[in-house]
Amino acid sequence: MTNPILLSIDVEEFDLPREYGLNISDREALELSLRGLLKVLEILDSLDITTTCFTTAHFAMGHRGFIQSLSDRHEIACHGYYHSKNSEGDLKRAKKEIEDVTGKEIVGHRQPRLETIEPETLIDAGFHYDSSLNPLWLPGRYMNLFKPRLPFKTGNLWNLPISVSPIIRFPLFWLTFKNIPQGIYKMLTAWTVKYDGYLNIYFHPWEFADISGFDLPFYIKKRSGSDMLQGLREWLLWLKGKGGYFITSCRYVKEVLQR
Repeated sequence: MTNPILLSIDVEEFDLPREYGLNISDREALELSLRGLLKVLEILDSLDITTTCFTTAHFAMGHRGFIQSLSDRHEIACHGYYHSKNSEGDLKRAKKEIEDVTGKEIVGHRQPRLETIEPETLIDAGFHYDSSLNPLWLPGRYMNLFKPRLPFKTGNLWNLPISVSPIIRFPLFWLTFKNIPQGIYKMLTAWTVKYDGYLNIYFHPWEFADISGFDLPFYIKKRSGSDMLQGLREWLLWLKGKGGYFITSCRYVKEVLQR
């Protein structure tokens, strides 16, 4: 396995409880995600793995010094202004705010909840790539069964789809990692890397914090906190042992797609 692995984290405020009618303050939503992110970064640093952090402007401005420091080692990309309730004009504003925090150009984007966004909107905002496409059918969420599974270009914008398995398009994103045996998940990711020459997987920082106290569905709370951290470390070690190499999304576009 010598193919690139794009590991990313959607660094966002933990607003998921609000989708289920639960109250959570902005402060708690930000701090819980920060706690989880710090634990993930410990693992990544110990394994010498760099990642792409798709960050909301709200989170970046709430933790300015931390995000600025984080950008020295990992790629910071845009995940909207807020994780919810974005309005027209917020995308350009989010990009500028995150650039002001990091002092670096922000070239990548991922739409909150992987919702559809027009390529022209992203090109106009100045993004070079987007990673918002989950090319599968998930009832009530995605109907992208016939969309490309591999990177493609729309005008001047590169699209980096979230990985799904070949042929059957079995999802490989965070919910799958949480809810199927790790041996099966390893088999599916190994198959995908070998078949596609590409693996693009993402997580959220709040998955690695203890969210057991929230009245959320079992399939979301399953393996949160230390159990999720242990599973992530084991999977990453296994990938490295198979010869997989990790690369940020920005470097992948520049060094692989555009070479």
